[in-house]
Amino acid sequence: MRATVMYGAGDVRVEQRPDATVRQPTDAVVRVVRSAICGSDLWAYGSMPPSQPGRPMGHEFLGVVEDLGADVTGLQRGDLVVTPFVWADNTCDFCTEGLHTSCRHGGRYGLNGVDGGQGEAVGVPQAQGTLVKLPVGEDSALLSSLLTLSDVFCVGHHACRTARVEPRTSVTVIGDGAVGLSAVLAAKRLGAEPIILMGRHKARTDLGREFGATDVIAERGPEGIERVRELTGGDGTHAVLECVGSKPALEMALGVVRDGGAISRVGLPQYTEGPLGPDLVLRNITITGGAAPARAYIEELLPDVLEGRIEPGRVFDRTVSLDQVADGYRAMADREALKVLIQP
Repeated sequence: MRATVMYGAGDVRVEQRPDATVRQPTDAVVRVVRSAICGSDLWAYGSMPPSQPGRPMGHEFLGVVEDLGADVTGLQRGDLVVTPFVWADNTCDFCTEGLHTSCRHGGRYGLNGVDGGQGEAVGVPQAQGTLVKLPVGEDSALLSSLLTLSDVFCVGHHACRTARVEPRTSVTVIGDGAVGLSAVLAAKRLGAEPIILMGRHKARTDLGREFGATDVIAERGPEGIERVRELTGGDGTHAVLECVGSKPALEMALGVVRDGGAISRVGLPQYTEGPLGPDLVLRNITITGGAAPARAYIEELLPDVLEGRIEPGRVFDRTVSLDQVADGYRAMADREALKVLIQP
């Protein structure tokens, strides 16, 4: 089968790989119908050291079940399914607590012999606990929005949940990438108001307004902080959803959060130290976030996608074939595309 492999920074190739197979009785083989390039893939694209034999890429996909291990129940060949970006048994103590990213028997796609999602098929471990059946066909117009339940929209939702976003919670979202826009949509879905989006790419912030942002602030650093403070009577917002992962983004989050508020960091951090001094103790700021347990959220969010109340798939603004994946990476890295959809 053909699949995407990264051999180092900027070196993305589509090549022949061994066919996906059932290796364990808990596995399933899924033929990929839609996949995506994640913002987190770009960190490797920009900095991964040269590697042989390369790393299979991709962790966001949905597709059709082609084969099942003997121990898998609740699924049939021909089912359209979506996977969270990590696989998990959905039965261990961490999973039952809603923390599937810490599953005792789980793992990540593209590592330890497991296929990546940017290919023609994937052998999915712990298939019964991981895969969620979708009640639509593979030709459904909803596929792009359903694909966001694999990762990006669930990440935005996780940011809201960990930051305690509720109706009438004031929210600042830092970052106008796909995760930031998903966080805006998730906050709107939960009834937050106002929702301030900090971003400076007009096409993206325009979509952010359509998703529910009440205000857009293009300034960064102290100027951006001052603008948020002006909009909030000097106090800042109850919740700040930090969707970038840079140290300057964290510094802005600390500057715009209201005393007693919460900062949820869901952008993959690219720093190891931050300005977390004693003043935070006096302000009673909660620092939270982390990797989203998407499997815990899919069933909650699925009805709103199926019934058209939300359209998170609008974050995809470019579609490529599998042979064009390298160009898709380049387009995202060069800010020519917000998020790339892959149609094998």
